[in-house]
Amino acid sequence: MRKPRKRSFADLVLENKRQILKDQAAMERIEARLEQKRLTKAE
Repeated sequence: MRKPRKRSFADLVLENKRQILKDQAAMERIEARLEQKRLTKAE
């Protein structure tokens, strides 16, 4: 039996991105957070 290949950090990041893009609620929370950052920087 072979050991399962360890996944690289980049692979994990890509998989995480795909799951977040599918999750609309998570996307909305992230967008709201980014908007808040932009507003505080603009002041």
